[in-house]
Amino acid sequence: MSCFLGIDTSNYTTSAALYDTENGMKQVKRLLPVKSGECGLRQSDAVFHHTRQLPDMIEQLLEGFDGEIAAIGVSSKPRDAEGSYMPCFTVGVSAARCLSAALRVPLYEFSHQSGHIAAAAYSAGCTGLLEQRLLAFHVSGGTTEAVIVTPDENRLFRTELAASTLDLNAGQLIDRIGVMLGIDFPCGAGLERLAAAYGGKVRGRATLKGCDCCLSGIENICRSAYEKGASKEEAAALCLACVEKTISEMCSALLEKHGEMPVLFAGGVMSDKLIRDSLSKKFTAYFAEPVYSADNAAGTAFLCSRAHRLVT
Repeated sequence: MSCFLGIDTSNYTTSAALYDTENGMKQVKRLLPVKSGECGLRQSDAVFHHTRQLPDMIEQLLEGFDGEIAAIGVSSKPRDAEGSYMPCFTVGVSAARCLSAALRVPLYEFSHQSGHIAAAAYSAGCTGLLEQRLLAFHVSGGTTEAVIVTPDENRLFRTELAASTLDLNAGQLIDRIGVMLGIDFPCGAGLERLAAAYGGKVRGRATLKGCDCCLSGIENICRSAYEKGASKEEAAALCLACVEKTISEMCSALLEKHGEMPVLFAGGVMSDKLIRDSLSKKFTAYFAEPVYSADNAAGTAFLCSRAHRLVT
């Protein structure tokens, strides 16, 4: 059985995945190390850590593997946009090129965002969504965007930016509030646990300009509430309620502007159960399983298999 190898070296995670239609998906990944109290990494540090971690990830993934790798896919840039670039992805591209040359198999390059969209559709069991027009949200520490996804016979699908944050990304907001509350980066899971422990009610707020959003004001609201005596649990619940309110209002505005269509939610922030449960009640929505919400190479491996079939 021919398998497809995917590699992704994002700003947060080193990951590799193997996919075939018979055995499904196998993936391994490791977060990049971040010092306690800090909210992220410089690109130079991310490149260094990927360079150290990627060989371990590939060795672990291929341990005991006796199949045939038919093609390799890699995330080479953050988004499908001209000029989209981030140094950390060069580590994955370098490794993918070496493997492609050594194995004499094709190499396919994709954007990190397309990988997220594909991983969400794959893990939700609805890959047919990629063959129709849909609205996809990519909400993470590095991106808070909504794109219109349409099929493209040459590129599998194409994306058109429909809305984005005008300042902070949702994941950045969550990490900043989490660090303030004493949670180690990345703070999503810890903040969710705190919020789930809060027994009171909070009112989410959102600031939109057209379909775009602004999130820096939410950071100020949460910091102010905490400094004025709100518990850690209440501050966490307030932060997540505001993120949910923002995504919800963006989604409603976009559907009103572009017409009704399925909505796919991807990215690490979308693994938060409190946010997912609320959005599921409002929209015809599809979500990645949590392990496929955060940065991963699974979507890249899946796209690689689709791209290879187009040319063989």
